[in-house]
Amino acid sequence: MIGTTVGIRELKARLSAYIRQVKAGGTVVILDRGTPVGRIVPVIPSVEARAQKLVEAGLIVWSGQRLTPAAPVARTQDQRMVADLLLEDRE
Repeated sequence: MIGTTVGIRELKARLSAYIRQVKAGGTVVILDRGTPVGRIVPVIPSVEARAQKLVEAGLIVWSGQRLTPAAPVARTQDQRMVADLLLEDRE
């Protein structure tokens, strides 16, 4: 979402209105004499909180447990890295 730009004086005068914009998902860029000096952005909820909202909406089924890391799928036959093999293949 494209942010709103506002000077410090205007921000102080109408702070509640700009906070409402941020709550709605917007961004407010704060200017000091035309130069950006700060930004007010919405807080991003944790992955668990977002997943719980999807569960409540009935879009996913989740046990609440974290996934265990999977073992690497690709292995090399020698000590070279997979990235090196990809670069060699592109040549």
